[in-house]
Amino acid sequence: MVEQAIEGRSWFGPAAEAVVAIVRQVPEDRLDAPTPCSDWDVRTAVNHVVFWNGRAADAAAKTPPSGPDEDHDFTAEPGWADRFAEQAAATARAWQDPDAWTGTTSLTGTEPGMPAAVIGTMMIVECVLHGWDIATALGIEPRFDPRLVEYSYEGLSSIAEMGRQYGAFGPEVAVPEDAPLLDRLVGLSGRDPYWKP
Repeated sequence: MVEQAIEGRSWFGPAAEAVVAIVRQVPEDRLDAPTPCSDWDVRTAVNHVVFWNGRAADAAAKTPPSGPDEDHDFTAEPGWADRFAEQAAATARAWQDPDAWTGTTSLTGTEPGMPAAVIGTMMIVECVLHGWDIATALGIEPRFDPRLVEYSYEGLSSIAEMGRQYGAFGPEVAVPEDAPLLDRLVGLSGRDPYWKP
């Protein structure tokens, strides 16, 4: 867990920057486009990313959740992408604090929470997976550092079954072992890496 936390501190920033770069490319007229993520459109995926990224900042500080409710439409606000970029940078800075990775914390305020290192890793994986969802929906080639993908794959491998129990991930999609690691990460999360709009 300690090793996971040390490495996670290195990858939270790049993961946040990667998803911000993708979100900044979302055109207003494509917000209703379908995504590979079950029944979500791009708007739903973006709102999910923005909402939980904000909650992750509170989780890093181990403070009660703040901000709008989960059904809030961030994309309806002018300049939403710029505000998300600022928020994501602040959240990444919060997770640079070694204390953020210790003890337990919660994204929802529910006690007793979960190990902070698990939540930190989960939020990094979220950036990569939902970044991929949005990019794929829009026909954009996502640019993830291969080492970030490797960290995310290892992290997801440790929580995938727990996530399936809570409905966070669908059944694993079989992907050839020699496929790119990003494809295998996507398949492990229950998505089809070969999905097309």
